[in-house]
Amino acid sequence: RMDQALLLVRNELPAQGLRLAALSGACHQCLDQFLAFIPPSNGTLRNPGTTAVMVDTQHPLTLLLNSSLGDGELCKIQYHFGEFGNYSLVVKTLSTSTKTVSCELVINEGPINSYLPILFAFLVYMGILAILIVGHLLMKIGPVRSWVYKKLNPRETDRLINSELGSPNTTDSISSDPTPRLWSTASRQRLRSLDTFRGLSLIIMVFVNYGGGKYWFFKHESWNGKLYFPSVLFSRFVFIMGTSISLSLSSMLKWGSSKQKVLWKILWRSFLLILLGIIVVNPNYCLGPLSWDNLRIPGVLQRLGFTYLVVAALELLFTRAGPESATLETPCPALQDILPYWPQWIFILILEVIWLCLTFLLPVPGCPRGYLGPGGIGDFGSYPNCTGGAAGYIDRLLLGEKHMYQHPSSSVIYQTTMPYDPEGILGTINTIFMAFLGLQAGKIILFYKDHHKQIMSRFVIWSIVMGIISAILTKCSKEEGFIPINKNLWSISYVTTMSCFAFILLLLIYYLVDVKRLWSGAPFFYPGMNSILVYIGHEVFENYFPFKWKMQDSQSHAEHLTQNLTATTLWVIISYLLYKRKIFWKI
Repeated sequence: RMDQALLLVRNELPAQGLRLAALSGACHQCLDQFLAFIPPSNGTLRNPGTTAVMVDTQHPLTLLLNSSLGDGELCKIQYHFGEFGNYSLVVKTLSTSTKTVSCELVINEGPINSYLPILFAFLVYMGILAILIVGHLLMKIGPVRSWVYKKLNPRETDRLINSELGSPNTTDSISSDPTPRLWSTASRQRLRSLDTFRGLSLIIMVFVNYGGGKYWFFKHESWNGKLYFPSVLFSRFVFIMGTSISLSLSSMLKWGSSKQKVLWKILWRSFLLILLGIIVVNPNYCLGPLSWDNLRIPGVLQRLGFTYLVVAALELLFTRAGPESATLETPCPALQDILPYWPQWIFILILEVIWLCLTFLLPVPGCPRGYLGPGGIGDFGSYPNCTGGAAGYIDRLLLGEKHMYQHPSSSVIYQTTMPYDPEGILGTINTIFMAFLGLQAGKIILFYKDHHKQIMSRFVIWSIVMGIISAILTKCSKEEGFIPINKNLWSISYVTTMSCFAFILLLLIYYLVDVKRLWSGAPFFYPGMNSILVYIGHEVFENYFPFKWKMQDSQSHAEHLTQNLTATTLWVIISYLLYKRKIFWKI
């Protein structure tokens, strides 16, 4: 199967059987896992004891061979097997006098290069991009452009010229998305970089949710450390949501909306997000009424809804209407986008203190205080039922085990048996912190409006500060820091690390799209304009044609990658068509 290789163990030792165990390189402080017992040889080389086992190819493995006679460890081999490879492990005695045992790993059939489909897909998309760029350059040639427009509907000519790769007009923007127009009262133009940032994160999230070609690096990591693609996507979405909150609330208040009316919109939008989230993560509603017995309560949209409620209400409470809010004088000009909102920072710091106290001081039955591990076979099997420590305990206590995610990513490598929800209650505190940092990016854009160098320099400073905090919290280590980077827990170090990258990414997109206008933001701009529709749509229609079909070989990365890329591309096309028809779904 995918991510597996065949290992044939040949035991040529005449008097003793062998116990084969394995330990994954991705499993921190884990118990070795028994794979197979290999019977002894019958005394001749022609009839060795043989056993075939499947081994994992996603991460390096340590193979441990022990004698059934209790003579201790005979061999220890570290090797990274290749996918669909065929290997033999030959165990024999080199010298009968010294009884020296030799373990030799032989490649019977080489593994396949499972990454070739990714290379091919990359070349295809680069070819499509090259064609589009050439077409765009040709359209700048007057005779060519005139000929093309003549072939089109004459009534559409002016509209196409004016809207080609452009933003919706003022009326459409107001009806489609609450993100404000920043640059001036006259232009009231959207920041395309924000929609591009949102769309980029969303499209990669859709691709990953559809399977990511079944490649291991497009899956969630088991616990601490390595940041695979899924780990950075949700956090970016939260970050840009915070940025949009700052800009949209400032715009609505500036154009005359009362705080009571804005608060009602915040409450209604949060309610709809949470409601839609509960429906999306419980797909069995199509089989009948939802059953409370096994209804999963947390989820991505639920967390987004609650985070939006807290951060938007916090911003609404302290924001000021009018252009003067962006020019407040402070004792320290370098902190003019922070000091006027010191009550917000105190509130966020209080939330973080609550998170720290609950995480490290809350007594959890059967678990050490402050435990941040995965449980299962981790920590040498000492705390098998302590997955997530206080975070998991709070969810099980308040929500109940049946209302949580039943198949956490830790169950694969760490073989955990306890349900654990990565969108649980305690982690929501740090999600609020992440959105608040995005809110800070929005404040920077408002305070330094039209001053691109100041905006970009502030983004760099914030990125450096967040990176330094991450380095301190983690000690630049995967497992040995004070608070390791952990997406399942949404640890503080995870938030500071992701915000460090988010500030840099926003800086790059802002520079290319809104400052130098070297890039229109396409194609990511279009799904960014219809983010809720694309996210909910890809979840609801995940198992329907043309987003999914019966494959000839379910163990082929190439087929899975083709299907997942096709489905993702379809959502980009759908969002583009909706954009051209000025159809935007907001809640």
